[in-house]
Amino acid sequence: MKTHWITRCIGIGIAVVVGIFLLGYVIMHLWNWLIPAIFTGAIAINYWQAMGILLLSKILFGGWKGRGGCGSCGDHRSYWRNRFKGKWEGMSEEDREKFRSRCGDWCESEPKADGK
Repeated sequence: MKTHWITRCIGIGIAVVVGIFLLGYVIMHLWNWLIPAIFTGAIAINYWQAMGILLLSKILFGGWKGRGGCGSCGDHRSYWRNRFKGKWEGMSEEDREKFRSRCGDWCESEPKADGK
């Protein structure tokens, strides 16, 4: 049982490393295909420059947090849904009608209590 987890972790580690190198390769080729054609005077880049662009873009735009699919997205959605639900419950019936008239079909029903 223990060797199964060890081999699985090694396999995942190898897959991550190969994925990172493939992503750098793809970025290099996309850059060399698109950027010189779009911008005159732009030069082609090598593999390590592509990896630098990947790292820089990850730092600037992606952060380092894991985003485990819809699970973590659901946390953000449920936060805003619960926040809206609290505001909705504090509104008078007149305020609710005003809100419904502003948002149209998008907010046909009241927010559900379970956050979905």
